[in-house]
Amino acid sequence: MRAALLLPLAIAATPAMAQEMKPIVDARLRYEGVDQAGLARDADALTLRVRAGFELKQGDFALLAESEGTLALSERYNSTVNRRTAWPTVADPENVEINRIQLQYRGIKNTVFTAGRQRIALDDQRFVGNVAWRQNEQTFDAVRVESKALGPVAIDLTYAWAARTIYGVESPIAGIGGDNVFAGASVKLGPVSAKGFAYLVDQDATGRRQFSSQTYGGRATTALPLGPVKLSLAASYARQSNWRDNPNRYAADYWLAEGQLQVKAFGVSGGYEVLGADKGLANTSFQTPLATLHKFQGWADKFLVTPADGIRDLYAGGSYALALGKAPVITLQAIYHRFDSDRNARRYGEEWDLQLGFKPLKRVAALIKYADYRAASFATDTRKLWLELDFTL
Repeated sequence: MRAALLLPLAIAATPAMAQEMKPIVDARLRYEGVDQAGLARDADALTLRVRAGFELKQGDFALLAESEGTLALSERYNSTVNRRTAWPTVADPENVEINRIQLQYRGIKNTVFTAGRQRIALDDQRFVGNVAWRQNEQTFDAVRVESKALGPVAIDLTYAWAARTIYGVESPIAGIGGDNVFAGASVKLGPVSAKGFAYLVDQDATGRRQFSSQTYGGRATTALPLGPVKLSLAASYARQSNWRDNPNRYAADYWLAEGQLQVKAFGVSGGYEVLGADKGLANTSFQTPLATLHKFQGWADKFLVTPADGIRDLYAGGSYALALGKAPVITLQAIYHRFDSDRNARRYGEEWDLQLGFKPLKRVAALIKYADYRAASFATDTRKLWLELDFTL
């Protein structure tokens, strides 16, 4: 509601309306098939998502407005709102909404102000992201300030009063209100980029208060050329506890260590990520409800909510990119995950993820993707296949 009220203010603040206009068109056709043990039927989801809008620029102001629509061409799946609970879940419900509507101001040197419904994706999106993998994007009704006015220190501060989720306008959690604060300060120290952050997540919706938390931590990344080899490293630590109306009392830790070696077209990577647990009871483990969760702990999406005993994810993978002159780029990727609990020494399961990407034209991309989760003591065996075609103007 507040984002919609910003539209007339944004128009009024944009003199003469159009000195420069950029159209926005983003379309995706995707098939997602899911074979999940314990469910009699397999999911066959064929969906088409289209985003359309524009960005108007006038002096130091920019007005962006974008709609988003998702159509189910084959709805043999549980979209979370269509009541087809006999099928596996594919969280891409039919939906029409205002995805983004924001006003941006750049009149102060090295500083950007953004107000309205906007896309926010911080760092690796482990804590705050836009969930771009799903057809309906996650956006935020917020005001944000990004500034490099303090010289070597960059400041990023956001107050968000609502998260517009991926579950569509018919969902009871289409928008989750609350006083959310995302704050970060980063600095470049030689080859190392370091950041301290604080994420205060307030989820007021019924059934979501257990995800309200305060998280404080730091992250460091670097990329080092070693002759023909490029070494990239990332490390992060955070401490999380309950906040606001969370009925639970807990404190849990987060750890990440990750490395990648790139030699021309070949890459190998590996990492270890821990989302800890406090008492080992429900709702006392480290949670990241606003993250782009599909990027982490396997593409089968079995750990969208951290288990009561926490999780430890040991992973390794390889990639290859092929480009023959001006010919299309082909990328191959394979990743293996082993999942264990943080407490009580449980083996959750393991997963293989495979991906083939193909870019035949400048504005067109195709993707084949596969995930195979084998359960040991958590969830059920699940296999997923995606076929996707993307177009961006």
